[in-house]
Amino acid sequence: MQKKSLFKVISCLVLIIFFSSFNVSFAQTDVIGIDILLNPNQTMLDSAKAYNALMRNNYSGPGSFSLDAVHTPHISVLQCFIKTADLKKVIDAVDKVVRREKPEKETLTSKGFYFLPDKTLGLAGITINTTPELLTYQSKIIEAVKPFIVTGSDSAFVQNPNGWPIVKGLTEYVNGFIPDHSGAKYLPHVTIGLAQATYLKDLMAKPYSSFTFKISSASIYHLGDYGTAQKRLWTSAK
Repeated sequence: MQKKSLFKVISCLVLIIFFSSFNVSFAQTDVIGIDILLNPNQTMLDSAKAYNALMRNNYSGPGSFSLDAVHTPHISVLQCFIKTADLKKVIDAVDKVVRREKPEKETLTSKGFYFLPDKTLGLAGITINTTPELLTYQSKIIEAVKPFIVTGSDSAFVQNPNGWPIVKGLTEYVNGFIPDHSGAKYLPHVTIGLAQATYLKDLMAKPYSSFTFKISSASIYHLGDYGTAQKRLWTSAK
């Protein structure tokens, strides 16, 4: 009799653990990290890919990436976390702003490089001059999406297929995007890859030839590691 009672207790514990694990797994897909971005035209794409090749030639270890379909060259306007169930509402809100503000009409100018240090490495990008129109567009996007923004965690990103954890600090970066990276603090850029910090410092010390380019479309992507645009969720492109 005692054996039967013990078996029942163990069975119940197993079921509790199983369903608890299921609930945790489900909760992890309830929130996603998104990048509401602008897609630059071929002029910027060509420059970004050329510099990306230099980055990969300098460093090809863990975290290094090529600019391709799952690492789309782009200009982030707003990065944030939303509930998966609200994605359609967010898409509709962004689409209205894009139709009204027409960011494709603007001409932008590159101005140099920057990089975010990560131990001996740096995540580099081509910086872009802000304009009154670009700042207005960002403020309108934030205004439209803010009602849907929630706090997120590492599990909200597209996970690395090799099982490596999301880079430290990315979740905090996205959670704090509005106060830290909008308005007067906005630094529009196109990420070009990872390289040794010493190499990037040398690159930034050299003369830079700026160029103008246009915006081809606006999009929303599911964010991946290092803030890459990995999975397209919506685009204004025809």
